[in-house]
This record gives sequence, structure tokens and C-alpha cells, in this order.
Amino acid sequence: MEKQWKRKRRTKTSVRQRLLSLCLALALLTALLSGCSAAGTEESTEQGTGSGTAVELNIVDDNYRNYYEIFVYSFYDSDGDGIGDLNGVTEKLDYIADMGFNGIWLMPIMPSPSYHKYDVTDYYDIDPVYGTIEDFENLVEECHSRGIRLIIDMVINHSSSQHEWFTTACEYLASLGAEEEPDVTVCPYVEYYHFSREQESGVWYEIPGATAGAEWYYEGEFSSEMPDLNLECEALKAELEDIADFWLELGVDGFRMDAAMHFDETDGELNRSILNWLYTYCCETNPDFYMVSEVWAGSSTIESYYASETPSFFNFPNSSVDGVIEKTAMGTATAEKFVNTMLTDQQTYSAVYADYIDAPFLTNHDQVRVANNLQNNESNMKMACGLLMTMNGSPFVYYGEEIGMKSKGQSDENKRIPMYWSDTDTTGMTVGPENMEQGITSSFAAVDEQLADETSILSYYKEALLMRNQNPEIARGEITIVEELTGEDTAVILKTWEESTIAILYNTDTEAVTIDLTGTALEGMELQNCLTVGEEEITLADGVVAMPGQSICVLR
Repeated sequence: MEKQWKRKRRTKTSVRQRLLSLCLALALLTALLSGCSAAGTEESTEQGTGSGTAVELNIVDDNYRNYYEIFVYSFYDSDGDGIGDLNGVTEKLDYIADMGFNGIWLMPIMPSPSYHKYDVTDYYDIDPVYGTIEDFENLVEECHSRGIRLIIDMVINHSSSQHEWFTTACEYLASLGAEEEPDVTVCPYVEYYHFSREQESGVWYEIPGATAGAEWYYEGEFSSEMPDLNLECEALKAELEDIADFWLELGVDGFRMDAAMHFDETDGELNRSILNWLYTYCCETNPDFYMVSEVWAGSSTIESYYASETPSFFNFPNSSVDGVIEKTAMGTATAEKFVNTMLTDQQTYSAVYADYIDAPFLTNHDQVRVANNLQNNESNMKMACGLLMTMNGSPFVYYGEEIGMKSKGQSDENKRIPMYWSDTDTTGMTVGPENMEQGITSSFAAVDEQLADETSILSYYKEALLMRNQNPEIARGEITIVEELTGEDTAVILKTWEESTIAILYNTDTEAVTIDLTGTALEGMELQNCLTVGEEEITLADGVVAMPGQSICVLR
């Protein structure tokens, strides 16, 4: 079988070229000014050590990243057709980088008959509505020049029913008589999917065109348009390795693995082995390759999947309205519960795979947006962001979350509405998915207004990401809870990484509190970064930290 990816133009730019650009960028970026003040005051966009010393960003070039999730279709339209595209993402890279993100996850970009593109028809190309391979190469180059790593959705649980593999296999099987068995030397694609003469347990559909008495069926757990791939097929695995090579040579830094727990509906061990195989293969080409996988399940299942020895799984138990982050922001979970959850996750997952990188998030493209969950309460939305940005691992932020965009109901289209760039300038605005409900309006201002407002949700996100980018211990540190300073509404933890220790203090109550550091492990530390939902400031004087309601600070 000819390797189609060899016919595509390969990038001439080395993936490692980004290192030079990153070093140059870090040499230029500094965060100035002393003291801690509320996000939204004049001082909030420039922070320092608390002693007047300017602090450089301390961004480590590894797989701990701050990721921004983009649904390209609804993000930014560069050519005026109403549909977001890759060049639109490229145009907005400075916006993304200025917020403090150094990683981007693109939802599926390969050719597909659907708006969401989770049913791929060609794994070696870009969907024409999004652009071309050349557009993608340019995006990769521009990302790397800003120190941003780019990961893409890799959908291998199933393909589109319009994929040539599937249509060819169905045509061949339909031509067989009732007593004839398929010959893989004639049509190798019959092994790429799960076909059977009978409808087996699970979700199976009849292939079209077969004569009565000679029926064939295929498995499609998600829908009839998404036939399940047979990932135990060695020929298919070889094909998928070629696909991985194609995207790696274009400069992709990693894959987000869709539906990883559904590769086989009943065999978790097989699913883990598939993840390990593909991850190991990609690391042979790029030792810095990153993989984050979707296992939408409870903590015990996620724990079992870390046995795959792949870096990351999305932390679904902590996400959305039932997760500890949003509950803590709303005040229905305690500060003590929040920090204990972080510690438990670290202890549990690291015991299975020492090199794990947690992937916490608030909501994603399949979930009701955080603005809905928190009933448009601006303070709670800011607090949720602050909590997320103090967690270990690589946090993921869904586009529009940083400006408080809403969703409506459970329709996926209504969770993937156009990015709200401006009320007055329609440049780049998209029309959104065809079946999206109209009139889903935000309770908060558009990007252009929030950028000019130092009290906005967007400004808070920038402050929270700045805090993270100045303190690598936040993402990587070993957690210790300072028990004597931790209770229902306040919590204090230490994070230690490479012999450097910081403290993070939380006040999750809406009322102000004071925390006396005298005689504790924090005595002598100084304020480094502060996050407040209003204009009140956090202060440290005579060993006592005064924290307004719903505030967070870092001490060093």
C-alpha cells in the first residue's frame, strides 16, 4: 500500500527551531513593578517580587504548558466566508500569547463532512473550509516563533463512513455471496473495521448494498456515520504510524487523543496498550512529543489509564459544575477540600506513573460553559480561573472562557458558538455551526472592550497566567498542605520543585481574612503574585497576610 503522506509537501522548518525563538522571546519579556494589588487596579498588569525587584518570566521549555483550546470553525474568519480558519488562528496568535498561553489545542482540522469534524475522511490533509497544508505549516511556524506548542485532535476510535477505507470495504463485502468469506489480500480494508455477518452486542449497523441472506454489519458505537476502527489490525496500525509521521513532519508537537476509553468498549488494557504504542512511536521521532487523552470517567478509571505510561489525561472529575474547582469558586466546597483534592490527585496518579502531567480544566467543547454553571457571577468566574491556574500540570482553557462566553442547553452546537471579538467591528466574526441556536448573547463585554478594562474577566485571566508563568513550581511542585493554616475558607499549601519552594494562600470566602505566618514554614516569605476579584489589595505586614474575599496569593 502506497504511503500517501510521502506525496504531501513536508515542512522545511525544523521543529527545534522554536527553541531559539523562545529564548529570544524570554529575553524580552519581563513583568515589572513591586507589590501585590487587585486585578483591575493600575498596578495589576505589572507585578514584581514585593521588594521592588523586577521579575523575569520563568517559562520552562517542557511539556508543562498553559493550553488554549480552539474550535477553528467558530474562532476567527480570515477570508470573509463566515467560517473560522487556520489563517484566522494565525492572526490571533499574539492575542493568545499575550494572555500567557504557550500551548494550543486545535479541535479536528482534517477533512470531514460534519461541522465538528470528528468523522475524518482523509487523515493526510486539512479540511478545505479551514485552509491548506501550507496554511497549517505557516501556523506551526508562527506558533513556534512565539514559543507556543501546537497539538491537534487525533481521532482514531472511528473514521467517517465516507472514508475511502470504509466505502471500499463495504463495496467489497456487499459483492460477496452468502457463503463467501472476505479475502484481505483482495481488500485489506475489511480488517480496518469491525465487520460481522451478525449484529453483535453493542451498536451495529447493516452495510448498504448486500443481497438478502448475505448481509454484513459494522460496529459504530457513536453513530452510523462513525464506524469503529479495529485498532488491533496491524495493517491499520502501520497506516496510523504513517499518519503520525505526516503530522510530526509538519511540526505538530502532540496529539489530543479522542475517545481513548472507547477504542475497545470492554477492554481497558487494550486501550492502554494502544495509547502506549502510539505515544512510544511518536517519541522516537520527537522526544518532546506530548499526548493528552480523553477518558471521560471517574478518578479510579483515570488512575488505571496512567498505567499506559502516557503523559496526560483530562481531569474530568474536577471539571464542570460538579467538579471541585467550580464548587470551591461557588462556595459549596471548602478551601480545605480543594487543596486535599489536589494532593490526593498528585499522590494517586504519580504512584501509577511518576512522569504524569495532570490536565485540569473548567469546561470543554462537550460541556456546558462555566458562565452558565456559575450563573454569570463574575467574581465566582474569576475565582474559578484563579483556582485552576494554581493547579499542577497543564491547565486547558476553552476559547471564550476568558471573556465569560455562554452556551445554551445540551446541544453541542450551542457550546461552540462564535468567538465574541467585538460589538462594533465584525472583522473576523464567524457565523457558527449551522444548527446553532441564534441569540445566545454574552452577559459580559467582547474581547476588545475587556482588553481595555483592567477589572475584566480577561484581565484576571492574564494576571492568573502571569502568576503561573513566573512560578514554575505551580505546575511542577510537590504539594504539602500547611495544616495549621488550612480550614474551611482558607488554605495554605507549599509547592517544591528543584529545591525551590513557594507558598499559595487561598481565601475562598467572600469576606476578608487575615493569616498569621508567625512560627510557620511561611515566616519570612514575601508576596510574589496576587489575584483578587475586586479592587481591594492583598497586603503582608509584620508577618500577617490580609486577604480580601475570594483572593489568592503566592509567597516566595
